[in-house]
Amino acid sequence: MSTAIRFVRRGISGFVLRRVLLGLLTLLLVSVIVFAATQALPSDPARAILGRTATPESLAALRKQLNLTGSIPGQYAHWLRGFVTGDFGNSLAARGEPVTQVLGKRLENSAFLVLIAGAVSIPLSILLGVLAARRRDGPFDHTSSVLMLALAALPEFVVGIALVVLFGTTVFHWLPAVSLIPPEDTPFQHLKALILPVATLVLAVSPYIARIMRASMVEVLESDFVEMARLKGMPERHVLWRHAVPNAVAPAIQVIALNLAYLAGGIVVVEFVFGYPGIGSALVDAVANRDLPVVQALAILIAGVYVALNLMADVATILVSPRLRTSLR
Repeated sequence: MSTAIRFVRRGISGFVLRRVLLGLLTLLLVSVIVFAATQALPSDPARAILGRTATPESLAALRKQLNLTGSIPGQYAHWLRGFVTGDFGNSLAARGEPVTQVLGKRLENSAFLVLIAGAVSIPLSILLGVLAARRRDGPFDHTSSVLMLALAALPEFVVGIALVVLFGTTVFHWLPAVSLIPPEDTPFQHLKALILPVATLVLAVSPYIARIMRASMVEVLESDFVEMARLKGMPERHVLWRHAVPNAVAPAIQVIALNLAYLAGGIVVVEFVFGYPGIGSALVDAVANRDLPVVQALAILIAGVYVALNLMADVATILVSPRLRTSLR
């Protein structure tokens, strides 16, 4: 038994190492694309900072200070070296303030919003999928399938505006329609203002997880080992939660990771609808102001979240799936 465990650990360690190296290669390719795309924009950062009345001498001095006078490969190497060392550069729109300070509070706000939405949507989606599969072809299954399909077809801004009209402005006046958080406050101090954005994100991602969980549960409930557990006289509740759900959740983990990655990078619309001060609104402002260092930093950070979540999803899938663990021996 101990020898088998060592083989499994070595297999998982080798798999994780390969995935980490592949993730780093992915981030390197993303950095090349992001840098090339921002360099191709028709804008001059030096002129954006100094304005149209700047003299040629001042523009030349600032371009040299911003490392814009060298070759494109040299600029990329300098920019990439800064990212590796944690130096994201200075914001052009914030008068030279470091990007880490410009995004620090916004990253905290967005992370809190994503964590709350994930903590609500993941257990809710798994529970809905399990119940729908357990009551397959029943009224609950048909009703939840139609509702999930309708929610999956609606864009996030439509769901957000509908919630604002229903609970914030026209019908009821229970919740604030705008989720403004002062810079000196934390999201914990404005939990009521987060209800509508969190509800919008939950309704946006839950249908996908619930549908894949239902499909996986239907397949597992028809498998031989579940039938064998029932023939042994085990209570249906134990069969469902001890045997069926652990084996059915493996495919759903990948969908959960993709949806969490979407929450991290796709909350631009939701934050804009509710006026929430997160990375979504920061990205919109940076694009509007041609603030290239902020755009580059956010693009790389979002790509890093995608890579990290996919790595964790792959490892979690192996840990909960006996067949995959066996294949790594």
